[in-house]
Order: sequence, then C-alpha cells, then structure tokens
Amino acid sequence: MINSSSSKKQGPDQSEITGAAFKSQRTKMGKIEDGEKKKRLKDVEISVPIVYGNAAFWLGKKASEYQSHKWTVYVRGATNEDLGVVIKRAVFQLHSSFNNPTRVVESAPFELSESGWGEFEIAITLYFHSDVCEKPLNIYHHLKLYPEDESGSMSTKKPVVVEFYDEIVFPDPSENFLARVQNHPAVTFPRLPAGFTLPPPVPIEDESKRKRGDTKDSPLSQWFMNFSEADELLQLAAARQQVQAHIAKLRRQISVIDGQNQQFKSTSDQ
Repeated sequence: MINSSSSKKQGPDQSEITGAAFKSQRTKMGKIEDGEKKKRLKDVEISVPIVYGNAAFWLGKKASEYQSHKWTVYVRGATNEDLGVVIKRAVFQLHSSFNNPTRVVESAPFELSESGWGEFEIAITLYFHSDVCEKPLNIYHHLKLYPEDESGSMSTKKPVVVEFYDEIVFPDPSENFLARVQNHPAVTFPRLPAGFTLPPPVPIEDESKRKRGDTKDSPLSQWFMNFSEADELLQLAAARQQVQAHIAKLRRQISVIDGQNQQFKSTSDQ
C-alpha cells in the first residue's frame, strides 16, 4: 500500500539499527472519576514502563516502487512482558493512503505489520481496562524505514529500528486494579506511603491456559533495544569519557597554539 510522506530521521544511528535509548519521558495519567464507588488508594502510584517504535526490513530485490519495506509498529513492555494486564486494546492510525487506515488490535501483543515505501506519523491510542483508567492515552510515532546515514547501504537482514521509552503513571489507583496487577512483572510501584498495606493479590491465571501476550519470543526480539538501568549508566559513562577525551584534545590544541603565539611574539620583538 502506498504511503506518501517522505520525511525521515529520528534517533541516533546504530548501523542499520537505530533508536533512542534514554528514559526521557514519564506520562502521568489523570485521576479517574468514580462512576462507581470504587475505593481509591491515595498517595499511591502504579507505573507501567512501555516501549513504542518500529522495525523495518528492506525488501531488496523484491522491492518495488511502492513496496520497498516490510515494517512492524508496536507497543511493548520495557522488559517484553505482557501489557494486556493494563491495556485493553490499541488503535493504530495509519496514513490515509492505506486501505482501512484505522487498525484496532484487541489484545496483546499490540503490534501491526504492513508494507510500503514512505515514512509518516502513526497515532497510537491505548485503551485501558475499566478498573485502570477511563481516559485513553494518545502517543505518536514517526515510522522510520531508512538508515540515518543516507550514504549507508541498506540490508535485508538487519532492520532499521527506532524505539522510545515511556512510563505510564497511574496516580491513586483503584484497589481492584492494584490487587490485580501487584504481582505482574510489567508493573512497578515507584512510590508507596509508609505503613501502607497492600490488598490481597488476585491469583494469576494459569499460564498454560492463557494466550501469551508478551513479546519475549517475538521474531523481532533480537533487534529490540535494552532499556535497563545498567545499560543506561554504561551509556552515560561512555558519553562522559568521550567528553573528557574531547576536552583533553582541545586543551592540547590550545597549548600548541599558545606556544606558537609566544614563539611568534619573541621573533617579532628581536
């Protein structure tokens, strides 16, 4: 299907794999209105780390004028856990040139695959379960098909990948929501008041009887970026070393220039 936008480039280049690897966003949801008299847990926050982005494979010899890439856009757990415990469905709004541009994914994993030739912005609307939040969340992702370096060669084996990290924060959650997700690995509790007692957990459904909604075994998982704290610290340390090396280089250059100026001045005074 034709998709007409040709704008490109988002995120640093990483060979054919591209992405943004810093936790720069934290989306706080509004407090939901009590349509029913649900018990709210004051001064409690539930956080759900997510990653959204796309992976695009060049079709190589199979590419045509209007079908140059096969791509997948997705919203996944930051550690590839099942987000279906919080998100009920996801709606992907594609470019109007696609047939049926509004695509609804009713269950995890929340991903959509298509093919085309151009880059464009995809609006993604996340709808939550009734005990989570009544308001949907809108996020926007610019589909990326081409490597950051235009002079670089494209590969049919390594995709172009761009991903962004976000943390969806739910303040004052319902007791039902917290009891249902407190043992789920996709959910974290960054702030609990002193002396707070968690409600009894809801038993987790038998894994063998449940359809898997995680992305741990996804064909794309080998290309997913790692957003762990340790990796982020390593990246920051590497960046600091590069800055320090650059500063040392500039100081040496300044020292050489100062020496040349002194020598020139001495020669001129003679």
